[in-house]
Amino acid sequence: MQVSHSKDIANFHIVGINYKKTDAAIRGLYAINPAQYQQLLERARTVQLDDLFVLSTCNRTEIYGFAESAGQFIDLLCDITHGDRDQLLELAYTKSGEEAIRHLYQVGTGLDSQILGDYEVIGQIRNAAKFAKASNALGSFLERLVNSVLQVSKLIKTETGLSAGTVSVAFATVRMLERKMPDIKNKKIVLVGVGKIGRSTCKNMIEYLGVQSVTLINRTMQVAADFAGQHGLRYAPYENLVDELQQADVILVASNAPQPTVLAHHLQHTSPKLVVDLSIPFNVEAAVGDLAHISLVNVDELSKVQDETLQNRLGEVPKAIAIIDEHMAEFLYWYKMRKHAVVLKAVKEKLQEIHTREIQQQKNGVALKIEDMEEVSSRIIQKMINLMAGKVRKETDKSDQYIAMINDIFETGVNQE
Repeated sequence: MQVSHSKDIANFHIVGINYKKTDAAIRGLYAINPAQYQQLLERARTVQLDDLFVLSTCNRTEIYGFAESAGQFIDLLCDITHGDRDQLLELAYTKSGEEAIRHLYQVGTGLDSQILGDYEVIGQIRNAAKFAKASNALGSFLERLVNSVLQVSKLIKTETGLSAGTVSVAFATVRMLERKMPDIKNKKIVLVGVGKIGRSTCKNMIEYLGVQSVTLINRTMQVAADFAGQHGLRYAPYENLVDELQQADVILVASNAPQPTVLAHHLQHTSPKLVVDLSIPFNVEAAVGDLAHISLVNVDELSKVQDETLQNRLGEVPKAIAIIDEHMAEFLYWYKMRKHAVVLKAVKEKLQEIHTREIQQQKNGVALKIEDMEEVSSRIIQKMINLMAGKVRKETDKSDQYIAMINDIFETGVNQE
């Protein structure tokens, strides 16, 4: 199916929402899980959008790609998620052309992250683009741009201190537990969800807080069993979730279920507890926070952690921006040269067409002599001169520009003044 928009850079857009203007609850409405991502790409093809990818993390949901207008991406998001179109129009940001390109560089290098220098987002970009490519939804422009962003992210990590030190949602959880639970070593901890964030948080607790009384619960029990075996922890089947929650002092929820898994009635008549929801969308029911004996903390509160590490990172921002500027300029040069290459290829094909036609007309089944070949060459040259002269005569308002350009290309040495 032929797309209805040009792949010109002016039609490259990004539409998104992030932590700057929305809280985690609203972002959860527009979060895209793998099944929804596949549906979105399929839906996109039906409206002639075939060059895009979606980045959905705990801090943002963004669509990057080519479209006639950014509004087409807003429609896609609202068709697939539980979000409201009017709300998204009010909260979303849109960027186009070079501004959209720069935004992706800033996101991929951690400059636009809720925690400055967050290095995890680049892996999420890589995976998002890989998913789109596997579904034939990633064109050469986007693939080249993502590869450039990956390269720049690596350079900034190795050549600047933007990602130096330990600051992440997982580490922020440790800092918060340190403050709220001074005797955390003596507390019973339950971790629900043993994915990437859950494992990272658990490792940080073991390393920095010295905890060992942790029970792991995961829908796929083998995942919990394997991680528990590596770190000397306890695990329990998902069917025992409620019993384990009620016995715990601290509950960490890092699952990725589409609906809350920890509900208010699970904890209604229990001892006081600290519940930390690391999931987007939230996997702890909002009503849990209304229980007088429960303290509920979510990812937005954790991401407000500021310390000396973040202050040091701020000093590295100018270095990071300089690296982005250099590589973004290289990318834009590639884009412009690619556009020129299309024209040059067409010119070459036109010349070959003229050459072939003149040869066939002159040859007419007879072997050509050298003098005949010279005549053919002369006629070909004259035809090209006639083509250029005709264009100059037709475009009188641009004739001086055309002649100056031809003069420059062929380096005639003629002074037109």
